Amino acid sequence: MSHYLEWSRAYSHRLNTADAAPLQARASEMGLRLERELTQGLLPFLSMPYRASLESGLPPVLERMRPCRHMLVLGIGGSALGARAVQKAFAPGQDRPGHTGSSLWIADNVCAEEFEALLAALHPAETAVVCISKSGGTIETLAQYFLVRQWLQDALGEGWREHMTVVTDAVSGYLRQEASSYGLASLEVPDHLGGRYSVLSAVGLLPAAFLGIDWRALLDGAAHAAQPLVEKPRRVGEHPSYALACWARALEIQDYSELILFCYVPRWAAFGPWFAQLWAESLGKDGQGILPVSATGVTDQHSVNQMFLDGRRNKGCIFLTGRRQQPGRAFGQDLPEKWAWLRGKPLGALLEAEALGTRMALCMSGVPLVHLDMEDTGPRSAGAFMLLLEAATLFTGWLMEVNPLDQPAVELGKRLANARLGAPGYEREQTDLDSFMAVPLQEQVF
Repeated sequence: MSHYLEWSRAYSHRLNTADAAPLQARASEMGLRLERELTQGLLPFLSMPYRASLESGLPPVLERMRPCRHMLVLGIGGSALGARAVQKAFAPGQDRPGHTGSSLWIADNVCAEEFEALLAALHPAETAVVCISKSGGTIETLAQYFLVRQWLQDALGEGWREHMTVVTDAVSGYLRQEASSYGLASLEVPDHLGGRYSVLSAVGLLPAAFLGIDWRALLDGAAHAAQPLVEKPRRVGEHPSYALACWARALEIQDYSELILFCYVPRWAAFGPWFAQLWAESLGKDGQGILPVSATGVTDQHSVNQMFLDGRRNKGCIFLTGRRQQPGRAFGQDLPEKWAWLRGKPLGALLEAEALGTRMALCMSGVPLVHLDMEDTGPRSAGAFMLLLEAATLFTGWLMEVNPLDQPAVELGKRLANARLGAPGYEREQTDLDSFMAVPLQEQVF
């Protein structure tokens, strides 16, 4: 199986290969760092030391869920985006008319109206609930957990425990305490595996397995893509993820401020928001970073593509296509003469032509573009795709000299929200809140 990055239009407009040369020259330095951090166990999304325990621990949890038709995931950010992307890509049937099989529902926000609608439509006896939080203390997820626990208890009594699974830290945090206290089924989020890098752990693979997706193939694809980095880290400069990182960093150095992931694999469209979190939360640091923009072909040819083509020249593009997508039904021979050129062609030919046309238009408009073409669009290929982007994100952060594995700025809003709700220990945040709320409003009615 072969996927490839195609570079012939990657360095264009004001970006040229000389901009990336100093970055590529840092490969030896990056290889030593990669070797060191792999040895220290800091990059489990690459080395996957958890795979054996996951493969032994996931099937019993899945068996426990067998009587349930629905899975309700309580999680936000990296605890939700990967699972949703995998479901949309490989179990899209639940979004179509007449579906009667297993279904996945993800409560990834705190909209009371949507949350009530979910609980009103689901029957507790048919629902496996999975609460996902690495720390076990994510306030949005815990709030949902408390409410859903009561919902299950009201309907099932002590039987609620059989319907609740937690995916959290192996030893610490509130959810681990809950699992120990009530004998809940549980799977672990390994140490040093942040949420946005966790899709190929129990976080994303338990929902995938529930839907009947080949979750081992996802792991296989990622492991294959990661193998050269894990086995020969000092040769990182030969890996396509490092080339992608050098290109992305060169874009920023040349004042490009947006990076488009334009996906012409329609069933993979939900990988766009997954990538946006991965890239933004990892690299938006110290006043740096290129804003990720998710776009889907052909839908967004008719929405934002005008801006891509004729707006500010501040955009680079990763253009995603996949070979061997389903061709679909063919157009009949009775089409009007005006459309005779479509006769006999399958619908998939239109997607392929639109992808080529848009890719060419972007290149002709001076958008530096890397073409990422997948051999096929099955789970194994998706695993390789996700690993490539995770590794490229890591290396881009290192080239930027920021930590791509933390997200310090995100915590401020959480602390302020906790203070607003009256949580103890947030005196400074409460003072800031009081000052913020004291500013007179300047309202304009419309």
